[in-house]
Amino acid sequence: MKHLSILALMLFTTQAMAHGDGVKDGPLVQKVRKANDRFKDVKVAIAEGYSPIPCASGLTGGAMGIHYVNGDLLKSGKVDVEHPQAIMYEPQAGGKLDLIAVEYIAFKGPASLEGHLFNFVSEPNRYGLDKFYEMHVWAWRDNPTGTFADMNPKVSCDAATAPN
Repeated sequence: MKHLSILALMLFTTQAMAHGDGVKDGPLVQKVRKANDRFKDVKVAIAEGYSPIPCASGLTGGAMGIHYVNGDLLKSGKVDVEHPQAIMYEPQAGGKLDLIAVEYIAFKGPASLEGHLFNFVSEPNRYGLDKFYEMHVWAWRDNPTGTFADMNPKVSCDAATAPN
């Protein structure tokens, strides 16, 4: 019976961590927010070599927003809290962009950051990339599906405009 209780506790803890429970303002999220608050102004992201790709919505609702991706950081293979490979913004009416999250990407794995394992994305994938590992960190927008989940039901691409 004692082993069953321990197993149940481990399962609950694993599920809670997978859904981001208890890490919404955990050490990694705080570190990510502090290191990347400069990106609240999208002009900073552009000046640091990030370029936008279209807003990404989920099949079952929610979205990831517009990703500003840094190709040099993507190629480097280095995972660094202060230099995410992608910065995520939610488009607002009038063209404003709200910083909502960052994404760390690695092509070799398994990959992790501060003890948090990345998700594996196989190929073919919606991005046309080789298989890769990624982790979103919703440091500026609460995500009820988890701090490290891909899609956020509180994010929308409704205000996105087509590039000129």
